[in-house]
Amino acid sequence: MIEIKSTNYSVFIVKDIVKELNSFFKLNKVKYSKIFILVDENTLKYCYPQLGAEVTEFKKAEIIEIDSGEENKSIELCIQIWSALSEMKADRLSLLVNLGGGVIGDMGGFIASTFKRGIDFINIPTTLLSQVDASIGGKVGIDFNHLKNEIGVFSNPSGVFVDINMLNTLDKRQVLSGFAEMIKHALIADENYWNEIKQANLSNLADFDSLIESSINIKNSIVQKDPMEKNIRKSLNFGHTIGHAIETLFLDHNTVEKTLLHGEAIAIGMVCEAYLSNQKLTLSAIQLKEITNFILNIYSPALFSESDYDSLIELMLHDKKNNNGEINFTLISAIGKSEINKIISTDLIKESLNYYLEKSQIVLKNKNI
Repeated sequence: MIEIKSTNYSVFIVKDIVKELNSFFKLNKVKYSKIFILVDENTLKYCYPQLGAEVTEFKKAEIIEIDSGEENKSIELCIQIWSALSEMKADRLSLLVNLGGGVIGDMGGFIASTFKRGIDFINIPTTLLSQVDASIGGKVGIDFNHLKNEIGVFSNPSGVFVDINMLNTLDKRQVLSGFAEMIKHALIADENYWNEIKQANLSNLADFDSLIESSINIKNSIVQKDPMEKNIRKSLNFGHTIGHAIETLFLDHNTVEKTLLHGEAIAIGMVCEAYLSNQKLTLSAIQLKEITNFILNIYSPALFSESDYDSLIELMLHDKKNNNGEINFTLISAIGKSEINKIISTDLIKESLNYYLEKSQIVLKNKNI
């Protein structure tokens, strides 16, 4: 087991999650009156059975099941879960266990943090994305009015348990979604880690132990320096200003053919924002090409067009980093070096979207040759 200390809680990277959870409950000073486990249909089927049978405290837990998918991270579903907790007589000594990916962790943490002014929760992230990003850092929340993470609070879990064996339940697309956040960690903070990332074998998750640990350490180090995102924590938003807008656009089924996973959208955002970094900062043309080619050779092109640009700009204007109606970016001056609070014009943003579309079509054409 590897224990990474964060702000008022620990992230445990474990080989035997049953053993570590039993130890956690045995040593924990709080004796919980009731335990509730939030799952979706996938984690109920693939992840819960062993835990429910072998973690002593889970044998008497109540299960709350929701449908998977970002579209379910809503206030309406929160109301249903708050109601369920009330009906099952949850009190302030209750514990909510979030067993799932980013949606479960974000929404479950928000529900726990607001129910009776706050009950304890722990995260057991079951996707690569949630293991290296969503479950760490104390940000919890939901989408609102078609805007991603519009409502939320800062609230830390009582513990996070990362078990790489959980990843065996994922398809390749889900693995790649999480891998995008690992790419981001490298680009904003550690060129050596970037070189490791480039050599990663995406077909062999057994090789991911050290990479996951590196990503968690990078994010945790940044969060500990700036837990409330007043300064350096904004560096974690690289790729996300444009990426979140793309993700939200694709959630509108009337606009595009299918939805994108979070990491797929962030991959697009990183290509665009690397272009902005080249135009506005000192990211070299060589490193821009290196980043672009690496990402576009992993992630399939997304089907949007210039007709979507105004909608994307409008979505970016709602980004939480903005001030005075200006769109605020985190960019990189070189691989491994980030700079926050960079205001970019809408014309240059559109240029970056053009850059992505042009380069992605070249890669797609070359693959078809």
